Amino acid sequence: MKKPNHTLKILAFLFPLFCLAQTGTLKGVILNEFNQPLDAVNIKSDDQGTQSNQNGYYELKIPANTDVKVVFSHISHKNITATFNLKNGESLTFNPVMKEDVEQISTVIINSKKRKDVEGIVNIDPATLIKIPGAQAGVENLLKTLPGVSSNNELSTQYSVRGGNYDENLIYVNGIEVYRPFLIRSGQQEGLSFVNSDLVQNVDFSAGGFQAKYGDKLSSVLDITYRKPFENAVAVDASLLGASVAIETASKDSKFTGIVGLRYRDNSLLVNAKETETNFNPTFVDVQSYLTYQFTDKLEISFLGNASLNKYNYIPLTRQTNFGTLDNPLALIVQYQGQEKDRYQTLFGALSANYDVNDDLSVALVTSTYHTTEEEYFDILAQYALGEVNSNIGDENLGEVEFAEGIGSQLNHGRNDLDALITNVEAKGTYTKDDNEFKFSVKYTNEDIRDRLIEWEVIDSAGFSINPPSSDAFNDQPYTPYEGPLEAFQNVRARNNTTITRIQAYLQWSKRSTIGDHDVWYNAGVRSHSWTVNDEASNQEVSQSVFSPRAQFAIKPNWEKDMLFRISGGLYYQPPFYRELRDQNGVVQSDVKAQKSLHVVLGNDYSFKMWDRPFKLTSEAYYKKLTDVNPYTLENVRIRYRANNNAEAFAYGLDLRLNGEFVPGTESWFSFGYLKTEENINNRGYIARPTDQRLKFAALFQDYVPNIPSMKMYLNLVYNTGLPGGSPSYADPYVFQSRLPDYKRADIGFQFVLVDKDKQFDSGWKKPFKDLSFGFEIFNVFNVQNSITNTWVRDVYSKRQYAIPNYLTPRVFNVRTTMRF
Repeated sequence: MKKPNHTLKILAFLFPLFCLAQTGTLKGVILNEFNQPLDAVNIKSDDQGTQSNQNGYYELKIPANTDVKVVFSHISHKNITATFNLKNGESLTFNPVMKEDVEQISTVIINSKKRKDVEGIVNIDPATLIKIPGAQAGVENLLKTLPGVSSNNELSTQYSVRGGNYDENLIYVNGIEVYRPFLIRSGQQEGLSFVNSDLVQNVDFSAGGFQAKYGDKLSSVLDITYRKPFENAVAVDASLLGASVAIETASKDSKFTGIVGLRYRDNSLLVNAKETETNFNPTFVDVQSYLTYQFTDKLEISFLGNASLNKYNYIPLTRQTNFGTLDNPLALIVQYQGQEKDRYQTLFGALSANYDVNDDLSVALVTSTYHTTEEEYFDILAQYALGEVNSNIGDENLGEVEFAEGIGSQLNHGRNDLDALITNVEAKGTYTKDDNEFKFSVKYTNEDIRDRLIEWEVIDSAGFSINPPSSDAFNDQPYTPYEGPLEAFQNVRARNNTTITRIQAYLQWSKRSTIGDHDVWYNAGVRSHSWTVNDEASNQEVSQSVFSPRAQFAIKPNWEKDMLFRISGGLYYQPPFYRELRDQNGVVQSDVKAQKSLHVVLGNDYSFKMWDRPFKLTSEAYYKKLTDVNPYTLENVRIRYRANNNAEAFAYGLDLRLNGEFVPGTESWFSFGYLKTEENINNRGYIARPTDQRLKFAALFQDYVPNIPSMKMYLNLVYNTGLPGGSPSYADPYVFQSRLPDYKRADIGFQFVLVDKDKQFDSGWKKPFKDLSFGFEIFNVFNVQNSITNTWVRDVYSKRQYAIPNYLTPRVFNVRTTMRF
């Protein structure tokens, strides 16, 4: 008998496996119609499949030496089907461009942001950030057009949300919390926002009722994602206010990506247009980078870095402010001596490692360090005269001061230094099982702050020193001789060395499901926050802990009308940051409690078609009940806390926003907000809080100039009713309640597009450009005189005090060019 050939049997057995082992690699970057990366695209071939990442990159192994059909599908885009035949080991790059599915867009309004809608999150197109005109163009400029978001200062990037102050807003960049400077007191000192608009891929914003995964603040969350480039490119933006350059690169296999942004800002154009004549020499420079490297299919390392240097040199010379009435016109004339020199240097670095353990579990380790050194030095003597203005029409001296009623001077001195080092280490993860998603995190923070605060102010009128109103012996010269010791009108001196350690953790659960024919979404979670304040000056160490439960529920009924309903809320805490621990005398109070807010938000989205184009009306009603409130005063953008918890407060309101394609191919919106917020300090009764912005209307409108389709127009319109804050800083708010005038502002920009995605050139000088445009902007189109604070001047003869408005910027023209190549 012939023995069987075992070699042939083994080869016969291994042949199919050998054939299966022969594969090729299909990879590339998936783009949308606007040449932006498209994530969450399903790529499937028989039983093989994958998804594109947030950079649009995908990689799929397919059988070699045979025709393989591959389907690219996305919830809001038309499917793409292609057939490939690769050799064994061959790698092919295929970069498909997916077009929007018109039928699906009709039910999911505004770029199919369905997931964000159920979470109550507003998503903003990154391209809009750069286009919309504003004295401080960028993310914050757009936020101020949303309902519930208020700001009465176009020179500042700070904003308040639904009755909260500037310190109550969370800002994340790529999941890492970022901080704002400590010593800034006026908008013109700020220079640059941390967020670089040239680097942004995604902008999410929540005005309240946000999830447990976000930190412990009382008002809002701004969640920014910087993009991972998929090609080499350079973008330049230049105007009379400064310039920015963004350089991006990606390796051929997309394992390494990097984007670097350099910005320079000069506020001279805006500040020199104000009524105070100055020698103003600002320098605001920063450089940011976001680098990623994909070591394996499971492990990615990323680095986010920022270095900024802001120098603010300010020498005021003269000022004349006319005010009063037609019957009694008055003017304040000021002659200045001295100067202010400020310097803010910030270094920030964050390193993240993301690891996909399996298809259900992904974990990350994030470390970050923030270091800021700030100096604020000033000695400014202001000699003023308050007088009557010539109002005789036709007189050659019309508008000039003829008679001085009050003469005085004011000397301000400051030597403020701050050095803060903040370090964070966080471990977090996401686990999915069936339709359930769990997110969890543990975070350690160490804050080391060294602070010197020396400020004093001396005021005299007609040569006689004015004591502060709080003084037991009020100076009544020249009518009554004064024999007591002289006091500075304001005097603050403090040195602090404070360390704060924090341990934070959260666990949250989300699930999509159905109730009958209706789609529903659940989210519930809890945060814990423990912190210890160690103050060297008082030799005190105080520890406290809080727990913050939060929940959200959304339902999309199976109705003919496209409606979505949401309810969210919870118990929110804000453990004190260093600024909240420091009282009005500059002394740290270690035992300050966390402010607490019971927050409820009811929301509705109604999507519909008008003029055969998509629109959406978003409505939200909210209520906040606040306890353990830490009262504060607000001057321009500087907040000074009382550093105690002797108040309670409430806030409620209604926000409406209608957005859609008012002009085909563009997104515009109109916003309206009503807010009422009051506080009760020491049980003396409820009065308006400093952020009681009662009514707000805003519009962001994009259009094309008729008959010139290459000329685009952008309009940014804001109207806010007046804020409390017209009273003297020393006044008892229960005795002296005054509001600033309403804030009205319109900025408009015109952009002539020479090159864009629809207008490319194969030859000539325009060939290297992917985008190229020129234009001009007009800030404060109607030249409205908005004021941010009042300067209070006392007339020694009549004993009256006059509120002299400190006006913001008048009408200003700017020219601008943007390019990408």
